[in-house]
Amino acid sequence: MNYSVKEVSDIIGAEYDTIRDSIISHLLTDSRTLSFPETSLFFAIKTKTNDGHKYIRDLYRSGVRNFVVTDEPPGFYRMPEATFLFVKNGLGALQKLVACHRKRFSIPVIGITGSNGKTVVKELLYQLMQADFNIVRSPRSYNSQIGVPLSVWEMNERHTLGIFEAGISEPDEMDKLRPLIAPTVGLITNIGEAHQENFRSAKEKCMEKLSLFIDSDIILYNTDDKLVESALDAMCLSYKAIGWSRKDTDATLFVNAIEKGETSTKLRCTTMGLVHEYVIPFTDDAFIEDVLHCITVMFYLNPSGILHKDAVFASLEPVAMRLEVKDGINGCRLINDAYNSDINSLHVALDFQQTRRADKKLKNTVILSDMLQTGMALKSLYARVAELLHRKKINRIIGIGPGISENGHLFKEMETAFYSSTSEFIYSFKPDLFHDEIILIKGSRSFHFENITELLEKKVHETVLEVNLDAIIHNFNYYRSRLHPRTKMVCMVKAFGYGVGSFELARTLQDHRCDYLAVAVADEGEDLRKEGISAPVMVMNPELHSFHLLFDYMLEPEVYSFRLLDALIKEASRRGITSFPVHIKIDTGMHRLGFEPGDMPEVCRRIKSQDGITVRSVFSHLAGSDSPELDDFTEKQIEIYSGAASVLEEGLGYPVLKHILNSAGIERFPEHQKDMVRLGISLYGVSASGNAEGLQSVCSLKTVILQIRHVPAGDAVGYGCKTVVRRDSKIAVIPIGYADGLNRLLSNGTGEALAGGKRCPVVGNICMDACMIDVTDADVNEGDQVIIFNDELTVNELAGKTGTIPYEILTSISSRVKRVYFRE
Repeated sequence: MNYSVKEVSDIIGAEYDTIRDSIISHLLTDSRTLSFPETSLFFAIKTKTNDGHKYIRDLYRSGVRNFVVTDEPPGFYRMPEATFLFVKNGLGALQKLVACHRKRFSIPVIGITGSNGKTVVKELLYQLMQADFNIVRSPRSYNSQIGVPLSVWEMNERHTLGIFEAGISEPDEMDKLRPLIAPTVGLITNIGEAHQENFRSAKEKCMEKLSLFIDSDIILYNTDDKLVESALDAMCLSYKAIGWSRKDTDATLFVNAIEKGETSTKLRCTTMGLVHEYVIPFTDDAFIEDVLHCITVMFYLNPSGILHKDAVFASLEPVAMRLEVKDGINGCRLINDAYNSDINSLHVALDFQQTRRADKKLKNTVILSDMLQTGMALKSLYARVAELLHRKKINRIIGIGPGISENGHLFKEMETAFYSSTSEFIYSFKPDLFHDEIILIKGSRSFHFENITELLEKKVHETVLEVNLDAIIHNFNYYRSRLHPRTKMVCMVKAFGYGVGSFELARTLQDHRCDYLAVAVADEGEDLRKEGISAPVMVMNPELHSFHLLFDYMLEPEVYSFRLLDALIKEASRRGITSFPVHIKIDTGMHRLGFEPGDMPEVCRRIKSQDGITVRSVFSHLAGSDSPELDDFTEKQIEIYSGAASVLEEGLGYPVLKHILNSAGIERFPEHQKDMVRLGISLYGVSASGNAEGLQSVCSLKTVILQIRHVPAGDAVGYGCKTVVRRDSKIAVIPIGYADGLNRLLSNGTGEALAGGKRCPVVGNICMDACMIDVTDADVNEGDQVIIFNDELTVNELAGKTGTIPYEILTSISSRVKRVYFRE
């Protein structure tokens, strides 16, 4: 729907100097997701870690003319065509506008909250009811204070049902979301441990979540959940709460039986005296519970309609909770979103595609299926899709399905190819037609685009390292929130990003405005630049033969000796370069690299006598900041550093950035954060000091079972016959060995792997390309997944068993192990 700027101003109570006649149809809170500048309204929101006002000037250059601000932005008078709406709180204004927008609609709206399962239930409901309603829903997991208003804003007069999820992490947050969603039907999934640290009890957290439903007509829940039931009673909401139960035969939906097969489950339920059976293609308990929530909702909204949904339940598809980034054939990168296709989620996926491309010269390609049951006329729908792809600078569209094919003429100024079905595309597929592209694969479930992904994916080792980019972002923001607003952050991406892969990591950090990236050697920096990384890059161990890379790729070197300093000055002079930034390192007690503190006057003299280089920062490295027993030594290091840094800055006559804290230092000595800090291992979810709670695990190393051997008691396993089994055993062979980075010290029962939910010991010596685990007590088959480490079997645990540190475990993972990156 469209609003005039004047209407928006009146709704949010803004003040302004001048206001221009403009139409607003798109709300923008992230400058990177801009698609429609002419009709966008940007909310400059201040958070603990960022300030939207910093991006107004760039947005103005990109064509945005309407802004909601709390302060006069930088360069205010150089934007004469802009309308600035001044408010006291940018986020509050966004929520106020959307709350008003929500009041325009009287359709049923389902609000979903809980600790787990919100997104899955929402997507299952969409699958089950999309034939009955024109549904607007939250894209992916847009359930935050910003995500909810952006989701609800998409409601328009065509929709007949809304499904929105709401998440909270602190008290009083749900009060702000309730008027935005204004659910007529409330559903609470369950209450888990997430965000418990911000509440006095689980009951208090449950009541906070239930406050979303104070004005709802009905609340649906699992009546066997005594915590939820108690919270409903305490809030006097029990009178309008109904639900499903496996124990109470009087429940609105009574679950008579759950019968699990190998690949499916039969649910036998009774409601209104009628027994009905549903067969679903899942067997895990969480999905079964999610489906029972859905059945309850459907019975409330359309009791007769659910009786004819047997085929829909039987064909339910797994809910894809994440966007995956994979290596493809012929230099391509794949973004796999092959489980749903609608206009809102397409917008989100295209934004993600743009951030993956960065500045690298890759062609933007989209493989897109028909969008089913949108309620829009096909011509209008695909005209909108074509405009969106054009604005996102897509170079090639491959459309699959009769609907998009019939409207192929709408896709102009880009390469096009259309196929009536997935099988037709696969039949005509030629690998040579795909080169150096970033390919978004996005299709409705019924098109089975996973088969296309398999064609385009680079075939590699079955052992993979899964990297959660959301966890990287969480950990980055966790540490940024502990710093002063003006303290800068250097993120260490050396050693192939501590083993997780530096390119995707660097892109993600760059997208979230990391101030500096740091690598060990210039070659690593060169690789980042070639992948399109434009953020400042610091080189910690520059070598004399790599000066050409430093200057050619604008890589800022650490300078730790007079020999290196003089050589850099000479090379800069030879090239006619001036004011090239460098970083001076001082040795304050670690005795690795660095100038002596007493060298600072001479360093100043040599730098002031030339104009080829300039000092950007001065730093030192703490040797024992993770060890309380070395605190006196650490404080002495900081004292020595502070004195030497002051001498350098005074001698140079201009300010330089000062930094000494590493990961453990940030955790234990935040009072010494100075101008900048350096975040290393803790970015990857491993607390350097053991004191940081709330970090998220970033990596999971996974493989598969190649073969299961039945070994009789008394027989030996592996090279050297080092392990003799004491009972008749099932021994699984898995394709990971020391050439993949699995330490041989984990051989012969020292190490374990997770298979079938059980810890299975390593048996025999670990081989170069394989090892064996005892799966006698695990219910597994050949082809099943095995986990080497994750958030349950941790990197720290493996490090302890091998007498090393987590750094070595991560950086030892071989390059032949495929990295798969994903966002939830």
